[in-house]
Amino acid sequence: MRLPLFDLLMLPCAGASATMYLRWRRLLPQWIRLVPVELPGRGGRMGEPHAENFSRLVDQLCDEQAQALQGRYVLFGHSMGGLLAYGIAQRQRALSRPLPQAMFVSASSAPSRRDPDRFVGKDNDAALIADLRKQGGTPEEVFNSNELLRLTLDTLGADYRVCESFAYGANAPLPLSLHVLAGRHDDIAAERMEAWRHETDGAFTLDWFDGGHFFIRQHEQQVLAVVVRELTRQLSGAGHAIAVAA
Repeated sequence: MRLPLFDLLMLPCAGASATMYLRWRRLLPQWIRLVPVELPGRGGRMGEPHAENFSRLVDQLCDEQAQALQGRYVLFGHSMGGLLAYGIAQRQRALSRPLPQAMFVSASSAPSRRDPDRFVGKDNDAALIADLRKQGGTPEEVFNSNELLRLTLDTLGADYRVCESFAYGANAPLPLSLHVLAGRHDDIAAERMEAWRHETDGAFTLDWFDGGHFFIRQHEQQVLAVVVRELTRQLSGAGHAIAVAA
């Protein structure tokens, strides 16, 4: 039988564009449709002002992606994107709208275990550049171009203010499958990643990868294999006959 189609909505990390995921289109099986979610102030939305408030950004994204947030959809977010995925799922539930079939969060502390000091003193260029260097993942060409660096710092600063404005509401666990991906050498403590299990009353997995904050680039194929594995399990659990080819 024809496989159901998952819409995989991809949310970028702080300072980045949704284009960070575009190459995944040719690496995922055809039954998973990639939907990059671009945030204001970058990529094709460069002319728009950056968002600087978490709740307002979540509201905006839910409105903009209302059509995609229907039926069989899945959320994936890396770092800040994981927090946004959580916010979107919570807002969908609050409005009695369809929840995602599953949620993947990568290199993102559980909402109940966010580091309150993470963004203290990160309101100047020097601190932002130091953070970019520490986290890795930023091409050297960005640091060598005044224009690209300025765009990146403006975006990163606004995104940090979005993250800083997040307030945990101790909501009931979400009734969905939650899959967490983490880097063994990331600065995020293991217990902050493991605490995600308290945010779901559905299936929960935690996969560890060698590497730091941007292990998803170092181990791209393995990360995608986790996505395919868990969505295949969902289809099998729903009683669909599947013959998956990546």
